[in-house]
Parts: sequence; structure tokens; C-alpha cells
Amino acid sequence: MKLMIRETPKGLQAYVAKKDLEEMIVETEKPGLWGGWARLSNGWLFEMPAFDVPPALPTSVEARRLTTGED
Repeated sequence: MKLMIRETPKGLQAYVAKKDLEEMIVETEKPGLWGGWARLSNGWLFEMPAFDVPPALPTSVEARRLTTGED
């Protein structure tokens, strides 16, 4: 699923274009966003791609949704 990630005054925010959904990233598996999972404020969990050099924000990435938050 394509996620657009951007920095806001409140923290990192993800936009899921196919769902027209904009949610804050509230938890990550690793200290940085990349290479682990990231949880959105609605409960969805995404496997984030790993990068040797983190991309500049805002950026679009392909991420796999692990849960819908209702599991």
C-alpha cells in the first residue's frame, strides 16, 4: 500500500491514498521510522521499508499493512 509520510508540528503523519485516510504515526518498532513496523492512530500496523539513508520528508513509500487495528 502506498503511504505518504510527512512531518507535522505534532509528529509524523501518514496518508493512505487508496483509503483517503490521514493518521498520525503513534508508535514504531525501531527508534527511526524505517525498517520495522509503524502503528497509526487508528490502530493500523504497517511494515515500513528499510533504507540505508533515510529519505527526506515528505516522501511516498510502499508499505505492507500487517493489521487493520480490529484484530
